[in-house]
Amino acid sequence: MRFSICNLGCKVNAYEAESIASLLEKKGWQRVPFEDEADAALIFTCAVTNTAAAKSRKMMHRIKKHYPQCITAMVGCYAQIDDGMLEDAEIIVGSAHKKSLPQYLEEYLRTKEKIRILDDLRDTPFELLSADGFDSRARAYLKIQDGCNQFCAYCVIPYVRGRERSMNPDTAVHEAVRISQSYREIVLTGIHTGRYGREYNVTLAELMERILAEADKLERLRISSIEVTELDEKLIGLMQGTDRIAKHLHIPLQAGSDAILKSMGRPYTTAEYYEKIEWIRSLIPDVSISCDLITGFPGETDELFEETMEFIRKCRFSFLHVFPYSPRANTRAAAMKDQIEPQVKKKRTAEALALSSELADEYRKQWVGKEAVIISEETENGFTGGYTSQYIPVLVRGEHPHGEALRIMMSEYRDHQMYGEIIL
Repeated sequence: MRFSICNLGCKVNAYEAESIASLLEKKGWQRVPFEDEADAALIFTCAVTNTAAAKSRKMMHRIKKHYPQCITAMVGCYAQIDDGMLEDAEIIVGSAHKKSLPQYLEEYLRTKEKIRILDDLRDTPFELLSADGFDSRARAYLKIQDGCNQFCAYCVIPYVRGRERSMNPDTAVHEAVRISQSYREIVLTGIHTGRYGREYNVTLAELMERILAEADKLERLRISSIEVTELDEKLIGLMQGTDRIAKHLHIPLQAGSDAILKSMGRPYTTAEYYEKIEWIRSLIPDVSISCDLITGFPGETDELFEETMEFIRKCRFSFLHVFPYSPRANTRAAAMKDQIEPQVKKKRTAEALALSSELADEYRKQWVGKEAVIISEETENGFTGGYTSQYIPVLVRGEHPHGEALRIMMSEYRDHQMYGEIIL
């Protein structure tokens, strides 16, 4: 039997998709590229924006059109919403019981009866999924946390992922040690990664300390994303004290205006955010700090948007992830007055992306002439790519084995690309 997978979501989705792929392969299924002919197509959906939901539907309809006999399984956040738009799928599995997908496929093959698994997520335990294969042969993801209790005004995730829950610390360390036998870098990921371990009275920093101590083959440990309110002295001190923790923090901002932050329900002010990142920089001068930004939130005037742009310049981010605000059903923001016109959102998103490119250039140019370590990934057109600790993508000439730690000198930055030379 042949299967394909399409992942339309975040790093958590990617981890879950690879975990299910590993389970299917162990049962004898053969993986093929998505949109190749297969007996089953698994689409890991995203609900963060209307665009993401529409892409999920589009992928389902594309499979149905080209391969009408293919079993289509819609999985994850958008599937959990159950808005009636995915009824053509043979299997729908929301944010729980993903681990049982191989059994659901076998059940459908046997009975030809549609399967719908959509649990109430309020008391859902952490679902242990173990991934073996990743797109990069140098970097692996480890999902240690799921769910969110924050309920920001714009966000549907607490409704489709459920409440916060974490992987057992001993299990997390065991998984990290196992993964480190094959991968030089592990990215710790979750929906709200910084709140890891509350039910076990364990902090993210304490888990990272254990991983570094027990996974001795691991070259680098990276945090995928973390809220500004969760960056404490213990975590920053740990990062400060070892090169094995990546010197990159992706800290969601969402808006650089106090009025918009308050309307969003974010738990900090711009002054608190700025004070925290400057404190981090005072301790780790070579740290890279990036952020998420939402443009066109209800009530965002031209003046408030410009206030956000000025704050972003002040923060000197190394890059931005920019998302136009997308109303999601059952969230507070969807019912707010002063919704922003789509063309205004589009314009502001383009401006923010242009600023991100400008900031990325400024940040990366200062690294020319400095040494770093990259972990080699793909080779193409005579160059091997890899990322520095600060998440700067670098190309070095020649072909190098995947997952090799290369000490380099960053020699040239042109056309938004860093080039390096290997230090022998």
